[in-house]
Amino acid sequence: MEYIWQYLIIIIVLLIIAFAIVRSKHKDFKIEANKLVEYLGGKNNIINYEVNKSRFVVTLKDTEIVNKEAIQKMGAQGVVEIENQLKIIFGNDAKNLKKHIDELK
Repeated sequence: MEYIWQYLIIIIVLLIIAFAIVRSKHKDFKIEANKLVEYLGGKNNIINYEVNKSRFVVTLKDTEIVNKEAIQKMGAQGVVEIENQLKIIFGNDAKNLKKHIDELK
């Protein structure tokens, strides 16, 4: 009977650790969306944005004030600038970011 309690405690501790690991890897897309808007130069700098598969495509008033390095540090796999438009490759996160940016606007 004593062994059952020990195993039960071990299982509970392992479940708590597993839950903590899963939770720490889960992105908070509201925070990420706020960061992205800030790195893009703020709401007033964004003319239009859309998601095309894994890419977040944004048209900006001024691309000079964009912090591309910070955008890549937040997980972008690439940033391509064409005139006043940025194509940011976020993979599966692109749709979630757009959804939360829609809520900010």
